[in-house]
Amino acid sequence: MTENVENPQNLVEEKPIAEPAISWEAPREALKSWRLWVPLVLQTILIAAVPAQSAYTFMTGKTVVLQTMPVDPYDLLRGYYQTLSYDISQQNTLKVLPGWYDLPGTMITCPPAPKPPAKNTCKPEKYVTTGTVFYVILEQPKTQKTSGLPLAWKPVRVSEKLPQNLPANQIAIRGKHLGWQTEYGLESYYMPEDQREQINDDINQATSQGGQNRQKQPFVVEVKVDKNGHAVPVSLWVKDRNYRF
Repeated sequence: MTENVENPQNLVEEKPIAEPAISWEAPREALKSWRLWVPLVLQTILIAAVPAQSAYTFMTGKTVVLQTMPVDPYDLLRGYYQTLSYDISQQNTLKVLPGWYDLPGTMITCPPAPKPPAKNTCKPEKYVTTGTVFYVILEQPKTQKTSGLPLAWKPVRVSEKLPQNLPANQIAIRGKHLGWQTEYGLESYYMPEDQREQINDDINQATSQGGQNRQKQPFVVEVKVDKNGHAVPVSLWVKDRNYRF
């Protein structure tokens, strides 16, 4: 029996199927693109969040009046931005309030009491850690205005955490401790040039006249404070005149 053997010359040679070449250039370019766009997107979100937060606070916040520290009339209106410091910015104001000694920081104790008749006048001091965020609870005065000027709210205590269920006449404002003072994001404002000139005239009238005898003058600032303690400035009161930011 003859075997049917195919002629090798008649066999069709099968070529291996070539696999598509994988290029890593496209993924690399895409990765480079994402590395460029992701930070830009995040920065855009952060930039947009600032005015959004301010708008929310302005729309939903409660109106509060803050007492400024005495201001040098020569320094207040230099440039387009005005800088103010508040009574609640000062450590001497805050350290006497309930809750101050509960904030994170270092307690400086007094040395042993001296022998009589000498007296120990030392008082323990609490140095709050720089960068600590806390809340100052302000209470609305019973009288709203005097001589056309709104009265400042009074600080009554401080808290490391945002207080809940405060009475209707109280609000918590969020501050950040920076060494010897606390900032609330209310320290600098832009004032239009026409208003700056008018304010300057009012300040000159509010302060004592005459060179070296010119005294520093405190003012009050109207702000909005939302339920989370964020605050935005609304207006400045000089004497009985109100200037909106």
